[in-house]
Amino acid sequence: MLDVRRMRVLREVANQGSFSAAADALSYTQSAVSQQIAALEREAGTKLVERSARGIRLTDAGEALVRHTEAVLANLAEAEAELEALAGVRGGRVRLASFPSAGSAIVPQAIANFRSRHPAVDLSMIEAEPEESLPRVRSGELEIALIYTPSMLSNEGVAGFDVEDLLDDPFYVVLPKGHPMAERPRIRLKDLASEPWINGTGACPCSYQVRRACNNAGFDPHVAFESDDFAAVQGLVAAGVGVALIPDLGFATVRDDIAICKLAPSEAMSRTVQAATLPGYRSPATQAMLDVLRETAESYRSARVELAVAS
Repeated sequence: MLDVRRMRVLREVANQGSFSAAADALSYTQSAVSQQIAALEREAGTKLVERSARGIRLTDAGEALVRHTEAVLANLAEAEAELEALAGVRGGRVRLASFPSAGSAIVPQAIANFRSRHPAVDLSMIEAEPEESLPRVRSGELEIALIYTPSMLSNEGVAGFDVEDLLDDPFYVVLPKGHPMAERPRIRLKDLASEPWINGTGACPCSYQVRRACNNAGFDPHVAFESDDFAAVQGLVAAGVGVALIPDLGFATVRDDIAICKLAPSEAMSRTVQAATLPGYRSPATQAMLDVLRETAESYRSARVELAVAS
């Protein structure tokens, strides 16, 4: 294996035309330059420099090696520049996955914040539920997955990931604007036992949370309509065809013809929004995105939909 540092010395000898001039340029002694060239010739297994009373001359092998040295040093310089850029988050890539309600609430602002700080990073996002996104993080297709718990994942499904809590996502009762209970500061679920309900499909973990909460309140909800689209759920509630429970992130937009009410303290329910990554090394760009997600989640907490809830 040829030593790149010795190749650099050879190039300097070729450029300067003598060992002494190369030594001055490199801040070496002339003896040190001679030793470096001798060691490089042993590595190469051939003579690289001919010395005579008239000065030095590169052999054919020496000239060939200098040509390759130029390319090697150029590639090294490019690699060093790229590493410096990555370390300074001036390059690299981050591939992010988000479940739909986070993708419409906190992720757009997080992306905008990240882009403003790190415009040279290649940032992309896909929409995926946790059971789809986590395997893609594990396989290296994604760097970060936004997930939530409880979800359809088993404990084994999240094993082996670094998971950071970002946000508590409480549920609220959603009623038509003119509903008799719309002005109550707190709603007990049992008071809604006779109402038709709008709930998620079996593919949405939130639907199981809602059913479990109703069961704990002593009734099985009559689900008249199913939708995993929180905007559609709001529309159905506004039309007066049922009531619903929607998590905070489901209010990226809020209709003015619905009432959003808090649950009674004893029945309060929520899910936890988390960021999942592989354990161990994180690129500077990935770490920067996690920092931005954390900051954005904190900002969201201070401006969340509770401000629109009637006190």
